[in-house]
Amino acid sequence: MAQGILKISADALLAEGVRVLKGEAQGLEALAGTLGENFVRAVELLGGAEGRVAVTGMGKSGHVARKVAATMASTGTPAYFIHPAEAAHGDLGMLSLRDVLLAYSNSGETAELGSLLDFCARGGLPVIGVTKNPHSTLAAQSAVALILPNLPEACPFDSAPTTSTTMMMALGDALALGLIQAKGFSEEQFHLYHPGGHLGRKLMSVRDIMHSGDEIPLVTRAQAMPEVLYTITGKSFGCTGVVDESGALIGVITDGDLRRHMKADFLTLTAGDIMTPNPVTIQPDTLSAKALGMMQRRAITTVFVVEEGAGAPAGILHIHDCLRAGLA
Repeated sequence: MAQGILKISADALLAEGVRVLKGEAQGLEALAGTLGENFVRAVELLGGAEGRVAVTGMGKSGHVARKVAATMASTGTPAYFIHPAEAAHGDLGMLSLRDVLLAYSNSGETAELGSLLDFCARGGLPVIGVTKNPHSTLAAQSAVALILPNLPEACPFDSAPTTSTTMMMALGDALALGLIQAKGFSEEQFHLYHPGGHLGRKLMSVRDIMHSGDEIPLVTRAQAMPEVLYTITGKSFGCTGVVDESGALIGVITDGDLRRHMKADFLTLTAGDIMTPNPVTIQPDTLSAKALGMMQRRAITTVFVVEEGAGAPAGILHIHDCLRAGLA
């Protein structure tokens, strides 16, 4: 930015930025202090919806509503945005009588919400209203009204939606994350909705990147060392699992085990003679990021994958698999 564009000093500009952020932070503090029974009722109503959550708002409140709908959809609560003005021109058909409407309006008197609220009243759809005005039309027509603290906007003219929309956005996050807890939504389920990008890589399960089938290096405890060495070399993991007669994993042989037993009678030994018993294992549905962290903490490069309650290994994971998947 050209220096001549500034109408105030740099110090004054920084002070204004700090004022705005502190003002909005105060709004969040005040909002947190108002949460009570109606917040709980709202989460119960949203979580109990047989259909989806329709989120609406006009103007800046509409931008907030779009984000809240997206956050809910990505965290296990089916949700969509419906434009209040378009609703009167056919988009009411998006609503199902099994849905719940979450409506945002700072004043609570947004004219464009009228057709939506009337439709919900006729069809018996419950409405959760988010507004600053407890005496507004929106609050009156809501099954649950979530009232925002009546604080001035951070805008120096107390006009541009700033503090109010920050509170709206944060309240939407609180509802979405409250639903996560209420529904017992897991990290593994979260991954289903975020398969792409860095987040998708972070939330991949071990099952997604492990080696399975004939790739798994396995020997029986009775097999002689030449066969053990052949398996370790041929499978290229620097180790082999040792299984009993039922196929259950009972031990592991690593390069370290080989070196520790390197004596004159080495080739006469069996896998059972040199294996490390009761090896560390992980389950296929473990997040790959957690598996990587575990291997780093234990200073190991491979880990066998075993289904819970099963004895036979379902796969093997090498630390390089995690790194190739972009988990570093």
